[in-house]
Amino acid sequence: MTAKNAFYAQSGGVTAVINASACGVIETARQHTDKIANVYAGRNGIIGALTEDLIDTSQESAENIAALRHTPSGGFGSCRYKLKSLEANQREYERLIEVFKAHDIGYFFYNGGGDSADTCYKVSQLSEKMGYPVQAVHVPKTVDNDLPITDNCPGFGSVAKYIATSTLEASFDVRSMCATSTKLFVLEVMGRHAGWIAAAGALVADQGIPVLTLFPEVEFDQDKFMAAVKAKVEEHGYCSVVVSEGCHWPDGRFLAEQGTRDAFGHAQLGGAAPVVANMVKEALGYKFHWAVADYLQRAARHLASKSDVEQAYALGKAAVEYALQGHNAIMPTVVRKSSDPYVWEIGEAPLSEVANVEKFMPRDFISEDGYGITDKCREYLYPLISGEDYPPYENGLPKYVTLENAAVPKKLGPFEV
Repeated sequence: MTAKNAFYAQSGGVTAVINASACGVIETARQHTDKIANVYAGRNGIIGALTEDLIDTSQESAENIAALRHTPSGGFGSCRYKLKSLEANQREYERLIEVFKAHDIGYFFYNGGGDSADTCYKVSQLSEKMGYPVQAVHVPKTVDNDLPITDNCPGFGSVAKYIATSTLEASFDVRSMCATSTKLFVLEVMGRHAGWIAAAGALVADQGIPVLTLFPEVEFDQDKFMAAVKAKVEEHGYCSVVVSEGCHWPDGRFLAEQGTRDAFGHAQLGGAAPVVANMVKEALGYKFHWAVADYLQRAARHLASKSDVEQAYALGKAAVEYALQGHNAIMPTVVRKSSDPYVWEIGEAPLSEVANVEKFMPRDFISEDGYGITDKCREYLYPLISGEDYPPYENGLPKYVTLENAAVPKKLGPFEV
């Protein structure tokens, strides 16, 4: 059997460990040159495949590829570009197959979240219809932790560690000043429909911090929330609030909705923290500070979770191994065997059961009053933020790698996206 090339692309919002998955894919492929001749990466995600803008990873040294493991963000560039259904836009899928044929690509590794899983699944279906078989394997990634079947998603553990740490440190600051100054600190975190990241902020209650958490899974009740804030401040002198960007009113409107849409058609969010802070100011008169973690939470490789880094790499490695075994239209998963001690292994899930399915916080992970987490949730979260995997430092700053990203010569004509 003649060795085929592989295509790898990064999709959606990047994370502190998505490059660790890329490292796992490329290093593993390099160990199987009898079956995978080379790995081509898409420049700026799937758009790189559509426009035939491919990156020749063979031009990168082993040292640079290894350095991806401790470098945040997307080393090859990512994008927010969702391919429509096969019926609605078959030309794009046919273009992918044309590019794959032109560059002798027999393996497709797409590293992303739910929308990427859907794309990967559609590519696997179309390749069969067009008579050009491609082993399509999805590599899970999302800070939102909302992919089904897998115990957790690479990227989440590091964000959870950053948010828990930041909430703890900021709360210490507020506690120091609350007698004469700030009594409320509000931190806004990512999570449109699932409150996994917000739940991580609630872990600081275990260190005696008065904290209230606002989840997307719990409808926002303004009067109930104000009473909870007032009770915390009267007891402790201050209060911290961790609010998910997806926190919403009973009618479904997001507190943070701006009235605009992103490339996927999702409502663009941003501003839940000032909404909540000003709401408290008007009702209770407390002086406040607020912050939006935004890119900081998903880019913080300096504070990555060791378990997250290890799993990100392992899933990239497993994706290649599954493809070489002939698996198609699947996603490698994390299977938790034990929480204490933390033991996990790699499993797999069919993309037909992953694509377009969101995993939400179970209600038994959220406290009865809706503002905290249960012991069951703590048991789930703590292993995912455990351990440190610091990058190397130089002159006081993390030493990250910037790849050469040499282009592969084009063989086809231009294509408009």
